[in-house]
Amino acid sequence: MTSSRPPQHHGAPFLSRLARDTGGNVAVMLAAALFPLLALIGGGVDMGRGYLAQVRLQQACDAGVLAARQRLGASAVVDNSVPSDVASTGQRFFNINFRDGTYGTKSRKFSMTLENDYAISGKASVDVPTTLMKVFGHSKMDISVDCEAVLNFSNLDVMMVVDTTGSMRHTNPGDSLSRLDSLKQTIRNFHAQVEGGKAPSTQVRYGFVPYATNVNVGHLLKDDWVVNEWTYQGREKTGVLIPNGSAGVTYNRNWTSVGGSRTPWTTVSTYKASFNFFGFLDGSSYECNGSQPENTWTYTDTNNGLPYTQLQESPPAVLYIQGKRRVQNGTRYRTVRNGTTCEVQSASDTNYIQTFEEVTEVPAFDNTQWLYGPITRSVSNWRTETEGCIEERDTYQIADYDNVDFSRALDLDIDLVPSAGNPSTQWRPRYPEEIYVRKIKHDDSGVFETKKVRTIDEYVDTGTWWFSDCPARAQKLQEMSSDELNNYLDTLEPFGATYHDIGMIWGGRLLSPTGIFAGENADPDGQQRARHMIWLTDGQTEPYDLAYGVYGVDGLDRRRWDPDTSSDTLAQVVENRFGVACEQVKNRNITVWVVAFGTGLTDLMTQCAGPGRSFEASNAEELNDAFEAIARAMSELRITQ
Repeated sequence: MTSSRPPQHHGAPFLSRLARDTGGNVAVMLAAALFPLLALIGGGVDMGRGYLAQVRLQQACDAGVLAARQRLGASAVVDNSVPSDVASTGQRFFNINFRDGTYGTKSRKFSMTLENDYAISGKASVDVPTTLMKVFGHSKMDISVDCEAVLNFSNLDVMMVVDTTGSMRHTNPGDSLSRLDSLKQTIRNFHAQVEGGKAPSTQVRYGFVPYATNVNVGHLLKDDWVVNEWTYQGREKTGVLIPNGSAGVTYNRNWTSVGGSRTPWTTVSTYKASFNFFGFLDGSSYECNGSQPENTWTYTDTNNGLPYTQLQESPPAVLYIQGKRRVQNGTRYRTVRNGTTCEVQSASDTNYIQTFEEVTEVPAFDNTQWLYGPITRSVSNWRTETEGCIEERDTYQIADYDNVDFSRALDLDIDLVPSAGNPSTQWRPRYPEEIYVRKIKHDDSGVFETKKVRTIDEYVDTGTWWFSDCPARAQKLQEMSSDELNNYLDTLEPFGATYHDIGMIWGGRLLSPTGIFAGENADPDGQQRARHMIWLTDGQTEPYDLAYGVYGVDGLDRRRWDPDTSSDTLAQVVENRFGVACEQVKNRNITVWVVAFGTGLTDLMTQCAGPGRSFEASNAEELNDAFEAIARAMSELRITQ
């Protein structure tokens, strides 16, 4: 019997039934989608951790290179690599900002490189272990970042007010160069760092005011800023000749024996010399204190021929000569010591005749009578007749330095532009060869006399003495190459005494954006310029009332100080006026830095600079450190990538 059912195929009916049966399809589809979903979620989690690690790593890299570049400062690098102390600082800041194991990271690395422009670049990397992504064969993510820090200088004016007094030729303990030569090298290093770090299209200008008793600024002044005539403490001839008070000096010469007899000295008696002890320090001696017979010796002089004159060339004089004849008779006595024995001796003349010349020396020239006092002269040729140092314009003796009247103290008004035809506002050329200080003589005798004096005496000409020296020329603000800087520094030499006020006054004048050089110093449209004064000295105020400085001879001119009435010393007056000038400089939005080199800071210097802007340097290394700190403060430290 045969069946009427179709034949059965085992594979196809199962698949057909499965196709017709929809039960359980969702579970299958979910299982099929699970792996992509896990990859998406796990990747998001791991990528989030990686992103956080990368951001933190970038911050740490930036912190490291910033700290390293700040530490490098203005240091000179000779091997084109990051110095070990700088690298250590950068590594420490990196480690603080990205600690080992942060976000579960491993293999933390950080390295730095010194670039040609003195920027410090860095590279940091870590491994971020994955979690869910491990299922797909990714056990870690490699994260790396780059960073770079540079010390840039924007538009900048730097005025260096430099003490070039005589003490700058000294060498500080431990140094091989003088103070002035050490300063020159430090300035070269400072210039190199600033020039190497300035941004493109940035203008950095440098100015200099060497100061001592004076400042040399004449070449910077316009003709109508200078007076046409001025009065100096000098002297002039009166036209009167005074006979020399030493006329009539007489002496005898050319003795010749012509007759009679004279016995030699003969001992007539002896006695023991006295011994005198004066103490262990003063010693002892023998003396002859005994008596001797009275002399019976006499002589008679008579003229021998006619007198005549003779010219003596050196020293210039006319000799008035009279021949003489002397007849001598009688006995002379004397006592001489021979060891510890005193010998009384005698010699006798019998009509003993000698001829000789009696000479009277009369100077060939009469003495000039001088009129010492204020002498007015034309100064129209001052540009060719002087070195360029000046006397200050009008001022007054200030009693209250907290309330200075700048309408009278025109020297302390650093922005005042002189008015043509108004001498009180103008400067005066310095003529040192005109200066004579009455009534002080070369042996230091005498006292100041403000009145005029007529005399043949020679008073001191202190205008040409060392403490009145004129320093090297000041320089206005200008861009400078290294060669131009070296050429200028070569002009600086150490001479003169220490007057701090005039250095601060003229440093401010040459730097102020609103003063006599406003046309060159004012900010260009849309560009702001930073202004800094670096004021350096190696000593305390050291004025001399005899010196010829920017206020004339203080002991005579008495424009800012009166030795007879002032309660302050001249040094105190100079320091107080320095303080006023410093405040005037800072009022022009100028940052003042004060450096004491080989000396100590005074309270006034520290107050002038302000907190954190004064330095003491006992040697060249510390001086260089101070200038590096100043350069860092002037710069803008920033991240470039």
